[in-house]
Amino acid sequence: MNLQRFLHPFEKQAYALMRIVFGLLFSFHGAQKVFGILSDHAPSIGSQIWIGGVIELVCGLAIAVGAYTSIAAFLASGTMAVAYVQFHWKFQLGSGFLPAMNKGELAVVYCFAFLFIACRGGGIWSVKKG
Repeated sequence: MNLQRFLHPFEKQAYALMRIVFGLLFSFHGAQKVFGILSDHAPSIGSQIWIGGVIELVCGLAIAVGAYTSIAAFLASGTMAVAYVQFHWKFQLGSGFLPAMNKGELAVVYCFAFLFIACRGGGIWSVKKG
């Protein structure tokens, strides 16, 4: 039996679960920054990291529930691209560019996952289609 043929009928549900889980995880990172939940460091209100936290919280929740999914995911993707370049890569030459060395794997994964979600939209189990 071909595994892809077996799993194909569940493609829409798997995508919806991916969108929901990625959105909730992303929103939790935002809650950590904005409210200091389970974090030792609370950035000052209005700082760049705090604003990034607000974007993470709001966009993550919007992605999870499927409201304005493409817009929220595109903004989240760009936020993670900025996070990788500015806070992880820092324009270092050599191994400093590599996500495994600069601890930027999560930013890269979020960036491209949200770019995919922005292209695909909310899908099933969304409060707002399109």
